[in-house]
Amino acid sequence: MENLWSDSDARRFADAHAAQGLPEELGLRVYTTRLLGGEPRLVLHGGGNTSVKLKTRDVAGDAVDVLHVKGSGWDMATIEAPGLPAVRLAPLQKLRALGALSDEDMVNAQRSNLLDSKAPNPSVETLLHAFLPHRFIDHTHAVAVLSLIDQPNADALIEEVYGARLGVVPYVIPGFALAKSAANVFERGPDVEGLILAKHGIFTFGDTAREAYERMIEFVSLAEARIAKGAARPASFAAQAGAATIAKDARDTAVATTAPLLRRALQKADPKGRPWIVIHRGHDAAMEFAAGADRARYATAGVATPDHVIRTKAEPVLLKPASGEVWRDAAALASHLGEAVGAFAARYDAYFERHNARWEGAKTQLDPCPRIFLAPGLGLFAVGKSYKDAAIAADVYEASMATIRGAERIGQFESISEADIFDMEYWSLEQEKLGKAAEKPLARRIVAVTGAAGAIGRATARAFAAQGAEVALLDRDAEGAAAAATEIGGSALPVVCDVTDEASVNDAFEAIARQFGGVDIAVSNAGAAWKGPIGELSMADLRASFELNFFAHQHVAKAATAIFRAQGFGGCLLFNASKQAVNPGPDFGAYGLPKAATLFLSRQYALEYGADGVRSNAVNADRIRSGLLTDEMIKTRSAARGLSEDAYLSANLLREEVTADDVAKAFVDLALSPKTTGGVFTVDGGNIAAAMR
Repeated sequence: MENLWSDSDARRFADAHAAQGLPEELGLRVYTTRLLGGEPRLVLHGGGNTSVKLKTRDVAGDAVDVLHVKGSGWDMATIEAPGLPAVRLAPLQKLRALGALSDEDMVNAQRSNLLDSKAPNPSVETLLHAFLPHRFIDHTHAVAVLSLIDQPNADALIEEVYGARLGVVPYVIPGFALAKSAANVFERGPDVEGLILAKHGIFTFGDTAREAYERMIEFVSLAEARIAKGAARPASFAAQAGAATIAKDARDTAVATTAPLLRRALQKADPKGRPWIVIHRGHDAAMEFAAGADRARYATAGVATPDHVIRTKAEPVLLKPASGEVWRDAAALASHLGEAVGAFAARYDAYFERHNARWEGAKTQLDPCPRIFLAPGLGLFAVGKSYKDAAIAADVYEASMATIRGAERIGQFESISEADIFDMEYWSLEQEKLGKAAEKPLARRIVAVTGAAGAIGRATARAFAAQGAEVALLDRDAEGAAAAATEIGGSALPVVCDVTDEASVNDAFEAIARQFGGVDIAVSNAGAAWKGPIGELSMADLRASFELNFFAHQHVAKAATAIFRAQGFGGCLLFNASKQAVNPGPDFGAYGLPKAATLFLSRQYALEYGADGVRSNAVNADRIRSGLLTDEMIKTRSAARGLSEDAYLSANLLREEVTADDVAKAFVDLALSPKTTGGVFTVDGGNIAAAMR
């Protein structure tokens, strides 16, 4: 583990905070917290915390001792001073004299002693920081340390590696009891430089930020060195029979085929019938872990550190090797995945009933859907309500894999008991980390937008993302699609795709399935205009227009519908049909003819796939400033219509210009209309001549 301390960087943080009227020590606390949080082998997604004890003045001007401790919701890798809220120290320390303290009273005591009432909730381990006397305290879930202590003979290994330099705290769920236990262990050995929390992680402390940080790095490095003495590859990780290597192209296709079927199985298992996002990780470590001969033991033995359970649940689903017979037939694979998810859900229901009985029925069951799948030959699939949540689950499980692998190199991985796992999973303070905010209308949905580099496509992708959807932006303009995705941010995926090439479209939808798990909504928007009197137009131009303005829509709808049907819970096709489909304009037949066919295509899909839950609708827009309707085209079309250029764009009943955002809203509204199919949504400001009949 590399020591990243830099005197110049430390001074920069100290000076910057001093310039804001904040203590230099708080600046140094921010600095080393970022050093720890930026290393995923130490800290991942909310795991770990830090603190510093300082003197300050309250609103009355009185001097007061405070504990600045990591606040809930802050990322240690990017933390700033407000992410280390100040809590009055003396009232917290008095709590140690109590015989017991409920979680609710603990949280209330911590919150009521904040100097700033608007500050985030202090860490659930605040009392542990408060009960220890040290000025700077660091806590991580270091992978190497967990590999060392997640063992049946953990005490002997800790003694071998650390001697008397670290105290050992028996496993207790975080909170008041753990804080008291840790303080008692320290007082029995006040010369220790840190504490090992059994099956949980490591604390280090010091008089300075540098001392606490460098002790953490040293102790983690010692654990790494001990693991390095073990087998280079654990015997339990030898590839199991039947887990043959699969070529990358075949593996990519298998992932794209499997993910929608996993979404199908998960949606059926979800008590509320909700869809899930499924992502894939196929790096070497995942491939080795998924195919290990002894995976049925090590992968189902429990979590690497207790708080992982809220992200990954207690164990993954073990799938059959991807090179096996079941993977060669879609129906057989769907059956296998459905049975695997169903069996997991049944085990989870039984697990809940078993342990909820200990709580006299006080707990409310969470969903029984698995979060991790291991497929020999493919790697791992991770599940979440969003791409972000699925990625967090994958990241956390990757840390678990590294922990388990390290543990198996020197012994045998051992987790906390099933009862302790349940208590952690259903601990109200741990569940708070997941947040209780209502999901947006299109959360859990995956949208593909073609022509996404253009004005309407970009606006449409942006509008769907704003409603919570995961968005893929397809365009043959790679730079334009990437720029649009960057503008949206988050998980937005740019995909290079020529919609006139069926193979390119199929490749694009495979890429979307690999990224998000499938597709729920396809907005077939790409198009371009060819102009000229229909009787004088070359056949080459007319055919080119049909390729883009009709056949491309078929390519997109066909690829999307295949995924909809594999997923088994319907889908939504949305076509940009254009006003020209029903109200042809002079010199615009090459555009209107294929658009009229596309309007019919939309209704044909509604007719033939409605029984599969597939809805198909079209948007009839007119005169939208875009890459299609350029300034030059506005000039020629206004002349063709006998209008001035100023009047052309607002030549409608409302006398208002219609924008790309208006069209985007229409697409979103149709996606949110569950009982509408075979329809045409007009967005033109009012044009009676173009009214449907």
